[in-house]
Amino acid sequence: MSENEHGAAPAHEPITWGDFEKVAICAGTVVQVEEFPQARKPAWKLWVDFGPYGVRKTSAQIRQLYSAEELVGRQIVGVINFPPKQIGPFVSEFLLTGFPTDEGVVVTAIERPVPNGTRLA
Repeated sequence: MSENEHGAAPAHEPITWGDFEKVAICAGTVVQVEEFPQARKPAWKLWVDFGPYGVRKTSAQIRQLYSAEELVGRQIVGVINFPPKQIGPFVSEFLLTGFPTDEGVVVTAIERPVPNGTRLA
């Protein structure tokens, strides 16, 4: 990977503003968390209230860093316009965003509360 004029690695391929607008990245509040013993890697099933977009569910491999109790009531950031994805016996309806680390995935944090369904701008 080559570096740019500032000595940093280049970003991914440039996108247009229209490309960004196609991705519905929204805030939501975790309302329910359940075990997911059928998952190949340790994961939780999460139900998240996205306000006007309703409650949606997903599977997330975030058990290394988060207990169920820590997640309920927490605001998260999700991509809500991917098509549903079958994960074993469970259908995921959105993508929970986070940052992979050696210790596990760190869930994207919202610095202060915003209304559920608020779109990232």
